[in-house]
Amino acid sequence: MNRHLMIAAAAAALTGLSAPASATLPTPSAAAATQDSQAFLFHAGAGDIFEVMTSMVIVQKSQNPQLRDFAAMLISDHTMMSNTALATAAGAGVMAPPPELSADQKAMYGRLLTASPASLDRLYLQQQVPAHQKALAMIQGYSQTGATPALRQMAAAAAPKVQAHLAQAQQMLASAR
Repeated sequence: MNRHLMIAAAAAALTGLSAPASATLPTPSAAAATQDSQAFLFHAGAGDIFEVMTSMVIVQKSQNPQLRDFAAMLISDHTMMSNTALATAAGAGVMAPPPELSADQKAMYGRLLTASPASLDRLYLQQQVPAHQKALAMIQGYSQTGATPALRQMAAAAAPKVQAHLAQAQQMLASAR
């Protein structure tokens, strides 16, 4: 008798977990939109992590106070941008995947860690310029065609800050030559 009661309870529990017949399943375009947003969050998050990690090296090792200030600003700004992206994604119902550095980002970080004091500052700026160019292109692209309106708005708001970082990195690199 207990066995029949357990089977009935399990069936009732499963019935409660299943979607009602009138529920709509996500359409393929909704699934694609979620993947598009998740890919954006993944790559933006990885870019932010790269900016923060490389900038921490400069804050600790560079002898150039202007560059250390720039790196500290990047740490602050990219940490804030990541936090804003996560909060925006959560508010829009998009699960942000945990970001991970690409193989190229890991290699660049490794080169920065082992750079000589004489080449450290220049190498950092040589890494920051293309990293910010890539980030800016991605952010601008998502702000125009991204699938999630709240994330598009967040990307549009972040673009001027990334553009300013890029301009400052380019100017500092030109001065370092």
